[in-house]
Formats: sequence, C-alpha cells, structure tokens
Amino acid sequence: MRQARILAALYFILTITPAISDMTDSIEMMWGNTQVLYDSAGHQTMSLTLDRWTTSAFRSKSQYLFGRFDIDIKLVPKESAGTVTTVYMVTEGPWQYHDEIDLEFLGNTTGEPYTLHTNIYAKGKGGREKQYRLWFDPTLDFNTYSIIWNPHMILILVNGKPIRRMKNQMRADTPFPLYQPMRMYASIWNAEDWATQGGRIKTDWSQAPFTAFFRNYTANACVPYNKAWICGQGSGDSGWFNQELDEEGQQKMKDVDDKNKIYDYCTDSRRFPDGYPPECASQ
Repeated sequence: MRQARILAALYFILTITPAISDMTDSIEMMWGNTQVLYDSAGHQTMSLTLDRWTTSAFRSKSQYLFGRFDIDIKLVPKESAGTVTTVYMVTEGPWQYHDEIDLEFLGNTTGEPYTLHTNIYAKGKGGREKQYRLWFDPTLDFNTYSIIWNPHMILILVNGKPIRRMKNQMRADTPFPLYQPMRMYASIWNAEDWATQGGRIKTDWSQAPFTAFFRNYTANACVPYNKAWICGQGSGDSGWFNQELDEEGQQKMKDVDDKNKIYDYCTDSRRFPDGYPPECASQ
C-alpha cells in the first residue's frame, strides 16, 4: 500500500521535457564514427558506423525517470550478419543493482529477416529475453521504435504496434525499474559469437563499414530533480504516465506473439524446469 500511495503522489510532481526535433539538442556523441547529417530541409540524422577497428555510440544528454521515448532507425542493409544495432535505457549506478531496457537488432545474411532481441533488467536481475522477427525490411526506410516506461508497466512498440509489455506487479520477488533514472543509449557493435543464428554465421568484414541511421529522437519524459527518484514541479503532456494497454492493444500484441515471436523466456521449459519466473503469469 505504501508503494501504491507513493506512485499516486508522483503523478502530480513531474517535470516533463518537451519533444525535441534536432538530435543534437538532446543527444551527445560518445565514441567511434558517429556523425550528424542533414537532409535538404535541414533536419538532422545521426549515423553510427562499425568497422573492424571501432564501434560507435551516442547517448541522451539527460537522464529520465519514466517517460515515452521514440526514435526512427534505418538499419544496416544487405550483409549485416554478426552486427548488432542497439537502443537501450540504462541506469548509471552500481552494476549489480542496475536497471535496463534493451532493444537489440541482430543482423543477418542478405535477404534474411532481422531479429529484434529484447530484455529487461531490474535491480541487477535480467534474463527476461524475448525475440521477434520483424515483419518488414527495416533497412529500406526509417521505422519508429518506442519505449513507454511508467510506474505501472514497460511497453515496447514498433511503428506504434505494441509487441512486448512487462507489468509492475509490486512484488518483492519480481523487481521492476522504479527508483533509478535511466539514460538512453544507441550503439553498433560486433557480436558475431552469438548474434546471427547462434553465432554460426560470422561478420563478413569485406562488407564493412556497417552503418545505421537514427532520426527524430523524442523524450516526453520526467527529468529527476537533484538526482532524487521523485521529480520536480512541472507540467506537460504526461498521458503516458498512467497509460495502460487497452483491449485493442492487447490483441495487437497477441497477433505479434502468434506471428512474429520466436523466443520467450516464459515458455522455455529447459531453462526453467522447476517453473517459470513469477512475472510470466500476467504479462
């Protein structure tokens, strides 16, 4: 009950950042071959490039505690086996207690579909992997990938379609990212040991450099005040804060499960012979 009262009170004490169109207003480059490009209208796109010698990455300038995060990505085309392009939210405190929300796009051989690998950590506990075959070619154009994170759930969407939800069950044996701010990161790196068909297909470096493109990053989110888990006074579009998944959204998510999901830790009986994790019963 105490936690529920805190969550209810938190709704009224948010600082909401406005949506931002220019990437460099809210993003900072970190390492590698990270570039800012401009189209004919002056809109910014950021590119991340991987070669044999270096990876690339950028991150948000701000940390956030709850929010809706959207970004358009155009993934590495053609022979992308072994490469991983990522967008993820992660805390910056002690690693053994860290929270994280992962979207990892696993490259493949030309003509084969990309796999979206997702995982969620809370208080250092991960192992919540779910994988999906994308139902479109994510290399032909930009597509929008979204994370809604509020005190009630984490929801991952692709082009507005919900594909994965994790509820906050408010149970001690089911930790949920709730108290620690997270920063958004994007990167590209080589993971040929596991990324493509379990590591059977290695990175073809003759196809390098491998480049992914990002644009239209927006964070309608709560920025913690003085690093406290409760945010400062403010106002804004905070409909995401109490958002739940309605019946239509649940049906769309079920359709993705039926047609596109290829791995779910909650159905891996070899991994959990003595019973599935407690959160699996009501996701």
